[in-house]
Amino acid sequence: MSTLDTKLQRDLRRLWGQVLAIALVVAGGVASLVMSTGSFRSLDETRTAYYERHQFADIFAEVTRAPKTLVARIAEISGVAAVEARIAEFALLDIPNFREPATGRLISLPENGPPLLNRPYMRVGRLPDANDPDEVMVNESFAKAHSFEPGDRFSATLNGRKRELTIVGIALSPELVYAIGPGDRMPDDRRFGVIWMSERALAEACDLDGAFSSVSLKLMPDAVETDVIDAIDDLLERYGGGAAYGRKDQTSHAYLNHGLDMLRNMSRTLPPIFLIVSAFLVNLTLSRLVALEREQIGLLKALGYRDTSIVVHYLKFVAATALIGIMIGSAAGTWLGSYVTRLFGEYYRFPFLVFSENFNVYVLAAVLSTAAALGGALRSLREITSLQAAVAMQPPAPPTFRRLLLGWPTFGTLISRRTMMMLRNIARKPIRAALATLGMAFATGILVVSLFVRNAMEELIDVTYFMADRQDATISFAEKRPETVLFDVSRLPGVLAVEPYRQVPIRVRKGSRERRTLLSGRPAGADLSRIIDVDLRTVSLPEAGVAISAYLGRLLDARVGDIVEVDLLDGRRRTIQLTVAALVEDYFGIAAMMDAQALSRLLREAPTVNGVHLSVDDGKLDLLYEAIKRIPTVAGVALQRVSLVNFRQSLAIIVTTMAGIYTGLSVVIAFGVVYNSARISLSEHARELATLRVLGFSQGETMRILLLELAVIVALAQPPGWAIGYGLSWVMNKQLAGELMRAPLVVENATYVLATAIVFFAALISALVVGRRVYELDLVSVLKTRE
Repeated sequence: MSTLDTKLQRDLRRLWGQVLAIALVVAGGVASLVMSTGSFRSLDETRTAYYERHQFADIFAEVTRAPKTLVARIAEISGVAAVEARIAEFALLDIPNFREPATGRLISLPENGPPLLNRPYMRVGRLPDANDPDEVMVNESFAKAHSFEPGDRFSATLNGRKRELTIVGIALSPELVYAIGPGDRMPDDRRFGVIWMSERALAEACDLDGAFSSVSLKLMPDAVETDVIDAIDDLLERYGGGAAYGRKDQTSHAYLNHGLDMLRNMSRTLPPIFLIVSAFLVNLTLSRLVALEREQIGLLKALGYRDTSIVVHYLKFVAATALIGIMIGSAAGTWLGSYVTRLFGEYYRFPFLVFSENFNVYVLAAVLSTAAALGGALRSLREITSLQAAVAMQPPAPPTFRRLLLGWPTFGTLISRRTMMMLRNIARKPIRAALATLGMAFATGILVVSLFVRNAMEELIDVTYFMADRQDATISFAEKRPETVLFDVSRLPGVLAVEPYRQVPIRVRKGSRERRTLLSGRPAGADLSRIIDVDLRTVSLPEAGVAISAYLGRLLDARVGDIVEVDLLDGRRRTIQLTVAALVEDYFGIAAMMDAQALSRLLREAPTVNGVHLSVDDGKLDLLYEAIKRIPTVAGVALQRVSLVNFRQSLAIIVTTMAGIYTGLSVVIAFGVVYNSARISLSEHARELATLRVLGFSQGETMRILLLELAVIVALAQPPGWAIGYGLSWVMNKQLAGELMRAPLVVENATYVLATAIVFFAALISALVVGRRVYELDLVSVLKTRE
């Protein structure tokens, strides 16, 4: 072993505290990168494998009633590899010991075995027997919510007739990974279930013998999706078909894709910040080490060691520190990535998980971490090469002290000598103090962005559930109903107010940009489901024109006053032009809204509704639920309170957990920055502190001098840290925004206070650790201090 390698080992042992602090910061960056990237790849590969093994379709279409003879014509469309027609209808469910009305999505199964496309994954039991019309199979989440087992029974209202159904199997489906009932925003496993029945039984119950109401297609690799969709629309239009849509617009896939995109985007925001901070710490530590070993460097050069050998020696110190961090971060990232993968897998009900073993993620994390560490060492390495042996072996010139402020004598009488010493120390090395302040500011900023997610989600809840959608319940009808249905609904037990809505599927386009969404007709003066603009003020829809969500406006590059083309996809299809009358705030989906009467004129139909918003008396909910269960035309009931509870639970599972992980990593970086700064300050002022001990200062007084400087730097770092945190929150907010859900950019004052409190707590812990070294100073050590 060479002399320099022996010295390296001694340096690592002597500076193990600072080495570990830097390594933990590096580990935070590596762990966050490995966790987010690794879990995303694992979940993405799981989704791909699930879709492929169970033949998830590429194109979907709904129709009122189409003859099965049409299937052969659909199969002849160029690019179509497989076609499967089926019956898919909604039905109200009556579940034993469950007072609320539930909704079921009934899907037919071929009589000769499992379906060709969208094959269910059997968990328990078997497929329903085609000869027994009451046998069904249900999805696993619905079964678990009600503790269903094969053999249990519940009731369903099919085409106005109530019948008892027997569960014979429990399964999962690639088509309904994220299963949402009519009118709901979030999955509700207790109130929405997927039910598979034999085709013969469902056709008989829905009067669809020899017909189908839903069709799925698998495309060839070289097929053009838009051409196939256009051909399907032409075939199905005369049978009351809604416009066909591709996989990207399929509800379950879109939500799953959005969740994975959020996970991937997190890996692009926070890990780089960890690596930048680690570069700062390496710079601070190595520059101090070079300053302390100035005479040793001169001696090595005098003995014939070349600059290259000395530089490589210090590079080894940096590489060893980075290697420790990479090892810790890789292990922590692997564990966290596995945890996050299982968390998402359970939330989305994947039947299996494919854990990605891409070692390039670890290589990428190692390369970036090492590059950041070496980048932070460049300044110190340049100092090593510029030192001449004769100059380096001499003690450095003593610092030159100047007056900090004009009117120094007056100022000096206002503060204590200890404070004066602290200010001189900071002013003597402004670059080091600025770097330490910047490092702590980044620590505060990362804590702010980690905590801001909670603020954003609470604001989203407040705007959506309490300012905009204030109804207690929403009834969705299986088919559009005449406006006179409002009178019948208003007479239901406990109903205090009713408010109708009409929804039409559309494609909205401006230039080459287009999106598929729903055009919603709202009555004038709507109060239960209000429309909020970007300034959170209530919007009254104009008699002409269309209001669109602000996010849809950005996607289309459409502003108030612009003309957009709208393809009506319900009933008689045609293309019209509408003026954008307002931009509204909508954190869920991308929506278009207009006055209900104007929509009726646009559709050239009498006033009709798809559903009704209700305000209800809580004391009569049981009577209302019983009445709704007896209405055969109801497809589903969404309860606002239940939706809010489900939303908060979903946040607790996904968003809050991820924010908690990043907050924990942020605490590590805060401690690493503060501890490293405190140790450097102690090493720089050890001689002054020792001298003060000889002059009669107590141990407590000398420690207060050291900690006062640390406290000032931590305090100075907070305002820029808040600014950095807000900037990172803005970046994170943009990264996490999508068509299905967005969050407002809201950072509460309490978030800044909490982030600052965590940094000060880390400073306090660091001070206690470093303070022990001050108490260990004794007179013998002081007498040995170099002049």
